[in-house]
Amino acid sequence: MYFPYLRGRQYELLALRELATNNLLGNYVMPIIEPVKLSPTLIKTIAEYVRTEHSMAVIRNPVVGSFMKELKDAEEDSKEETNKKEFHQLYSDEKIIKSIIMQENATSLLKHWSDFGVDKKDLLVIAINRDFLDIYENEFNTINPLYTLIPDETAFRRRIKRNRVTLDDKFESQSRNSDYQEKDEFFSDDHLYFSEDGLKGFSDYSVVGSDYKESGFAPYAVAIHIVFFAEDKSLRIKHFVSESNGDISNPAKKFYEAVTKLNTWYQANTFSATLGLKTLLEHYNNQTYPGLGSVKKLSIMHHLELMGRYLSEGK
Repeated sequence: MYFPYLRGRQYELLALRELATNNLLGNYVMPIIEPVKLSPTLIKTIAEYVRTEHSMAVIRNPVVGSFMKELKDAEEDSKEETNKKEFHQLYSDEKIIKSIIMQENATSLLKHWSDFGVDKKDLLVIAINRDFLDIYENEFNTINPLYTLIPDETAFRRRIKRNRVTLDDKFESQSRNSDYQEKDEFFSDDHLYFSEDGLKGFSDYSVVGSDYKESGFAPYAVAIHIVFFAEDKSLRIKHFVSESNGDISNPAKKFYEAVTKLNTWYQANTFSATLGLKTLLEHYNNQTYPGLGSVKKLSIMHHLELMGRYLSEGK
């Protein structure tokens, strides 16, 4: 089972929603959202997973973003209050897996859920901070969560024995898009070995990485990140970077430079394209520019659909 961990920014939510709408994830991909805003896009994305009956994990105590504050401060008869009510209604659906990060507020949230009849055995737990392992062991000493995400580290493997999923940042982020090298590099082989390692699944931050930035900025370069399978079935990633990177002007030109390189590479390495990859190549053929958020969205879609195909074909 693959658990892509996404932070709930606009382009990530749109990627997840489009994958669900087009039934492209298969039965072995369960996205995890750490919501950063109580936004209409978040509500619509969760609603789409409920409508299509595809499981999704949504973290109720996110560490980053303003979601918790917005949920708390929603004023009566406001659009925020409407979003809050819709979120709570959707969150009660059985296809939405209640999820929690082990941190200082974890105990109070677990008690709240217990009061409302939510069973600990049905939770997805993220236990990646060593300082809160004691709380985890105390709360789950007799009941195992449905899944527990842990780092691939000895201290966590020793203390969390069952229903483990490793969470690792596979994406080697660079401070500038222009710093991505024009070559492919190893991305992951967790999909090959998680079962024999005694794991329930594997998790990563897709082609986004674990770093969270509150807002974006106009880049000097445009980079497109595409994962693909090597002959040994390991997953590799290739970066396609623009050329005219001296200033922030003309992002459409920068995108076309990068997507031209992607098209050239794909024509030489043809494989069954995903919807995300097909759409990028259509922008090349039509010489259209979708915007930087859509470029990220399509790269995520490609990665998740590719993994869904692989895991479904292996069953």
